[in-house]
Amino acid sequence: MAALMLVLILGISIFAGCASNNRQDELTVVALSEVTRSVFYAPQYVALALGFFEEEGLQIELVTAEGADRVMTGVISGAVQIGLSGPEAAIYVFNEGRADHAVVFGQLTQRDGSFLVARRPMPDFEWADLRGAHLLPGRRGGVPYMALEYVVRQAGLIPNVDVNFDSSIQFAAMTGAFLSGTGDFVTVFEPAASTIELEGRGYIVASVGEWAGEIPYTAYYALGSFIEENPEVIQSFVNALQRGQEWVQTHSPEEIAEAISPFFPDANPEIMARAIANYKRIEAYSHTPVMTPDAFYRLQMVMEQAGELSQTAPFYRLVDNSFAMQAS
Repeated sequence: MAALMLVLILGISIFAGCASNNRQDELTVVALSEVTRSVFYAPQYVALALGFFEEEGLQIELVTAEGADRVMTGVISGAVQIGLSGPEAAIYVFNEGRADHAVVFGQLTQRDGSFLVARRPMPDFEWADLRGAHLLPGRRGGVPYMALEYVVRQAGLIPNVDVNFDSSIQFAAMTGAFLSGTGDFVTVFEPAASTIELEGRGYIVASVGEWAGEIPYTAYYALGSFIEENPEVIQSFVNALQRGQEWVQTHSPEEIAEAISPFFPDANPEIMARAIANYKRIEAYSHTPVMTPDAFYRLQMVMEQAGELSQTAPFYRLVDNSFAMQAS
């Protein structure tokens, strides 16, 4: 009897292993390049961690490019199939006249994710308080820089006239420079902003995204030829993405922080939850993968005002909402 049971157990184990391997073999492998690793992209990590992509038949190979230019290079070269960065990357490529250009098919974040941090508490802060200040805004030409310029102009101030926009410090070095004594204000993403505040070394006084309004800040794109040849892959991807977005909208910051923790193994759970709460408060996470024409053109207006865009790209050539509209 014992021998019979052993045979049965081994048989079941082998069958289960084969079934698991078969399911793995049935998944379509898709290489996804993200611009950076950030809590700002929480819905994506939720969809990965909770198996939403696998349930849609996709195996996502995630790579972190550290730069929108590198993401787009990977997409154009075919090294990856899907890119995640600011959609301005697709606008630039389209305006260069490339025939098989990148097409946006899903939106992830809908507001700028940076926060203005001051050296002292300013509970009654107004953007006019930046007059005469030394500000660390990031890389000139980057969307965080341009969105901040837009907000400052809305407050009646002229960048580099009324406010010193010090772009001499690289984006990755801004937090360290500020903590070392450079500048009166700095703009940083989460969780850096919450970390600075919890350590008592700075104070969040405003959200750039809250004041700049809805902008399609981060989106997914692929070459038009890939989308045309693989519509089922794009639809499955967007289905999983929407499930991640819905999950984020209906769960607490603490639950979200726990769900995405495998992607941030060294992060402090308290700080991560606080960062997510800040992003949820300003509605930085898109509720749906659908991108609106108004938001798309607002992005281009911000780019034009910053002197970084000479030609407006047409929404219906750059954005394909058909998959997002059918997501389930």
